[in-house]
Amino acid sequence: MTLDDINALPPEAFIARYGALFEHSPWVVERAAALRPFADLHAGLMQAVDKAGAAEKLALIRAHPELAGKAAIDKTLTDASTAEQASAGLDRLTPEEFARFHTLNAAYRAAHDMPFIICVRLTDKAGILSAMAARAGNTTPVEIAKALAEIGKIVALRLEDLT
Repeated sequence: MTLDDINALPPEAFIARYGALFEHSPWVVERAAALRPFADLHAGLMQAVDKAGAAEKLALIRAHPELAGKAAIDKTLTDASTAEQASAGLDRLTPEEFARFHTLNAAYRAAHDMPFIICVRLTDKAGILSAMAARAGNTTPVEIAKALAEIGKIVALRLEDLT
């Protein structure tokens, strides 16, 4: 599908095709549909995020699951998140690794009141654990910006998967 084809999609078709790109947040794609035509699909989608209010951005971040967290254990992750976490080996943690993820997730959530977000497809378990430990000490505004940037990377890779 060309960019011209994407720009010409009726809003309902655009939302149906791209609505799951943002974890449990179809509102982003709904708003992006109204911003077309795009010169770049990813940039257009992220423009909808940029235009959102602070509370909406935080809700977008909070819609993401914790890495190797309860949703992974309960098998309630989205298909995309399941595949992404598996790509980094988070579905094959040793008991020690699982405990480390649990501890770091709890510390990060206590510090920032949101889940730690990183594009797991661009790193590995060790890189994720290192980033979790390092980023827990950042200010929450810095972490919100980092989380949104990581969501942008996640969406870019999910878009590639659709083509």
